[in-house]
Amino acid sequence: MALVVDARGEQCPIPVVKATKALAGITAPEVLEVHVDNETAVQNLLRMAAGRKLQAKSEKLGERDLLVTVHVDGAAQVPAAAEEPAACPGDLRGDTVVAVGTSHMGSGSDELGAILMKGFLYALSQQEELPRTVLFYNGGARLTTEGSASLEDLKTMETQGVEILTCGTCLDFYGIKDKLQVGGVTNMYAIVEKLTRARKVIRP
Repeated sequence: MALVVDARGEQCPIPVVKATKALAGITAPEVLEVHVDNETAVQNLLRMAAGRKLQAKSEKLGERDLLVTVHVDGAAQVPAAAEEPAACPGDLRGDTVVAVGTSHMGSGSDELGAILMKGFLYALSQQEELPRTVLFYNGGARLTTEGSASLEDLKTMETQGVEILTCGTCLDFYGIKDKLQVGGVTNMYAIVEKLTRARKVIRP
């Protein structure tokens, strides 16, 4: 029977910490199963296993249930006094919040502005240091919903731990709440809190 660690609902580095502690207690060949609910945790667990030269694989069991399976051949593969990670391996996020209040960038031609916004979000997803949060409100709410040309770029950022949040009032106003394709729904209180606590705010 496998050793099971449930780290769903936990943010990095907690899943890695729990897995590391479980590995430290293994004294014979064993299979460790770690359940998490986000892709960032999956990647961090796979990196941790690779660093210990352990075979590991991941699979999606449900919408919020991702499984990482680690095979341990023996205790010799796991240091007896494993150190807990001080920070999330592979966490590329800075302390910047990007606030997107429109579906196009700049003033003048809306058609050109839409092209510029798509380019902006793509370029944002390719940065060495990603933002911690991207907020969408008013017309910007359309960028996280069905039909948006930027969905893949936003999903790419989300899998790397970037928080994608869209104003619920705005989604309701435009009648597109059921078309949300990436990230979560937020409110104005949370938006203000994110903006006031950010080290830097970018408004394209």
